[in-house]
Amino acid sequence: MGERCCAVVRVLVLQAAWALSGGQVRYSVPEEAKAGTVVGRLAQDLGLEAGEAEARRLRLVAQGRRASVEVSGASGALLVSSRLDREELCGKSAPCALRLEVLVERPLRVFHVQLEVTDINDNAPVFPAARRNLSIAEWTTLPGSRFPLEGASDADIGANAQLSYTLSPSEHFSLDLQKSNEGNIEPELVLTKSLDRETIPVHRLVLTASDGGRPSLTGTMELVISVLDVNDNAPQFNQSVYKVQLPESAEVGTLVTRVNATDADAGINSEVTYTVTNCIPPSGRDVISVNPNTGEIHLTAALDFEEVSIFNFRIEARDKGTPPLSGHCKLVLEVLDVNDNAPEVWVTSLSVPVPEDASVGTVVALLSVSDRDSGANGRVRCWVWPASPFGLEATFAGSYSLVLREALDRERVSEYEVEVRAEDGGAPALRGRRGLRVAVSDVNDNAPAFAQAVYTVLARENNAAGAELARLWARDPDEAGNGRVSYSVWEGGVGGGWRPASSYVSVDAESGRLWALQPLDYEELQVLQFEVRAVDAGEPPLCGNATVQLFVLDENDNAPALLPPAGSAPEAGGVAGEAAAAAAGWVSVSGTLWAWAAWGAPAGQVVAKIRAVDADSGYNAWLRYELWEPRGKGPFRVGLYSGEVSTARALEEADGPRQRLLIVVRDHGEPARSATATLSVSLVEAAEAALAAAAGSSSSSSRSAAGAEMGAGAASAATNVWLVVAICAVSSLFLLAVVLYGASRWAPRAAVLSGPGPTTLVCASEVGSWSYSQRHSRSLCVADGAGKSDLMVFSPNFPPPPPGPAAKDTQPEPSALLDTVSGTALLASTLCLSLCPFSLIS
Repeated sequence: MGERCCAVVRVLVLQAAWALSGGQVRYSVPEEAKAGTVVGRLAQDLGLEAGEAEARRLRLVAQGRRASVEVSGASGALLVSSRLDREELCGKSAPCALRLEVLVERPLRVFHVQLEVTDINDNAPVFPAARRNLSIAEWTTLPGSRFPLEGASDADIGANAQLSYTLSPSEHFSLDLQKSNEGNIEPELVLTKSLDRETIPVHRLVLTASDGGRPSLTGTMELVISVLDVNDNAPQFNQSVYKVQLPESAEVGTLVTRVNATDADAGINSEVTYTVTNCIPPSGRDVISVNPNTGEIHLTAALDFEEVSIFNFRIEARDKGTPPLSGHCKLVLEVLDVNDNAPEVWVTSLSVPVPEDASVGTVVALLSVSDRDSGANGRVRCWVWPASPFGLEATFAGSYSLVLREALDRERVSEYEVEVRAEDGGAPALRGRRGLRVAVSDVNDNAPAFAQAVYTVLARENNAAGAELARLWARDPDEAGNGRVSYSVWEGGVGGGWRPASSYVSVDAESGRLWALQPLDYEELQVLQFEVRAVDAGEPPLCGNATVQLFVLDENDNAPALLPPAGSAPEAGGVAGEAAAAAAGWVSVSGTLWAWAAWGAPAGQVVAKIRAVDADSGYNAWLRYELWEPRGKGPFRVGLYSGEVSTARALEEADGPRQRLLIVVRDHGEPARSATATLSVSLVEAAEAALAAAAGSSSSSSRSAAGAEMGAGAASAATNVWLVVAICAVSSLFLLAVVLYGASRWAPRAAVLSGPGPTTLVCASEVGSWSYSQRHSRSLCVADGAGKSDLMVFSPNFPPPPPGPAAKDTQPEPSALLDTVSGTALLASTLCLSLCPFSLIS
């Protein structure tokens, strides 16, 4: 053990000189060196500075078999990491050189290191068998006879495997050493003195084999020699050496050769049997078998040139005499190489993923290619498939670099399946391949892009706050953060509004959904144009824009609004407008429109014009005018779309002194909205109509004069005129009421139906409209609040109207005036109506 430690200490001097041809570093280390033994200062020999080995990740690259060495990350020294056994690594090959690849990064470089494992004497000689039995006939075996012995084998090489033999002392035997053509020493036992079986029947000798190591190791084999009688002729082979060549592809059962031995004896002593007694290497015992009777030798196992290229067999021919004699010959079987090994491709380093902006020439992987065959069968050529965008560059014998030949685009191809192919020079050629998956990493080189440059969005007004208007989507072909898009409203021009777009709409940063922040009003905003910006999360971030045109669709949310009479401008506070309306023959008092028409006026004469406007647009603002009260064939009509109130026929005295018209203004929306206007038309004589027009003109002039500080005289004159007209009207109505009362009083009772009738509640309204409740009561409102009942009249009993169309025409509508009264009810109604002019004066 001490001498082995000394052998380890005596490590061969480090051979770290660069080879001028190949640029290799060569070291040598004895086998069985302890773990941690420094083989060489690798970093220093590679020209690396102190500390640079660890920074550049100096390391070994494995090539299929364990190298048992490693690189120290701190010092950069090449150390023994595990047990080194030269016999396990290289067998009998000499020298035992391990080819290592050393890798450094930044920049990526590969160095080739050759490590020679030197032999130490750690294996003792070994005989094929611990005991050998020999039979030698007495007397007939003459002194000088030789008996070949099986030599020992030593797994070491060189001087450590040079064997010498010694034989234990004997007066009958000596040892003779012969050198074969291959340089091996073959021991032979030589008979020096005739044997006498009766004296010594069995001789026991010890054959010792010693190697040439320091210290020398030995192995022994016991020789048991039995002394036999009489059979004095041993079999003799016709050749001492048989040489045969077989290709390694030879099938099991192939005839190798046929050996032949003859015996000069006769009878049973001349019958010969054949056996294989020895094989070098020992693994060859199972390779062949010999027919004991014929001497035919057949192949019993497959041959492999790469494992063993030559076998040495010892064939023995033994006769059947007593004692049996034997002869020996040698069979040398040479194995011929065939192309039975495909090239092998190994990936020693792979740098993935590769960024898509990597420059041409970037090294992606390092590969090692080898073929176990020899000669042309072991010469290999390599290429990469597909040919683009990668290529191969030879860096050393059997070493290649996979480099980038073309620019990459991850959005076009995100991953490449690359195959490195190798082909040897045999016939037929064999191929090997190695697949690589090269992923391409993303860089932010694509800006988000919307599906369209301009989005047109339609939204109805009065939408709910938070309603989804549209969904925008921008595509970014990059991945991960580079392709993660966030959306925002970019403040641009606002069409039709004065507030920024962000006060109307908002966009979800992740989904791109466009939300309404508040209800939209078409009357305030018709078109809103803004930009939505999509920004990715790359570094630096890229963005894309899209224009959104939001059109607000009108809803019928505004009822028609009545305008003052043409020529008036109450909102401006002018008295001149009222004067113009009065001069036209009609005015507006307390929300009710008043107009005058002369009896006998022809059909088609325009009495007044209702003016209204709708804040909506389109069909929602298209207005139509309908006469709601009175229904049927009244003396007036309203233009469906013009709003002009004109006479439907010539006016007659039977039409009464006054006509109250309820006009409904509707739009065409869904649902339709409406407004009502009440027009009170007074029917007078032509002279009175002119006088009323003059009075109206004078009243207006008086108001203008009062506004201009011209005095109150004109206003007093207008009041007197109205007073005269009112007294005349009241007197006429009173007389008519008395006449009707008397007629009803003295009328036949049969004309009156018995039984109480429903009560009808009639009220004067501020706006002059009539409402018909479910209780058949009529309420006239003084203000916008609850109705105020100024007068209640109970109607008498009336017979039901006769059936037929006439009854339908005379049926009172919900908003129609009460046309038929009697008694005190008619008188009260007359008094109520007669007070209306005074309300105008007051």
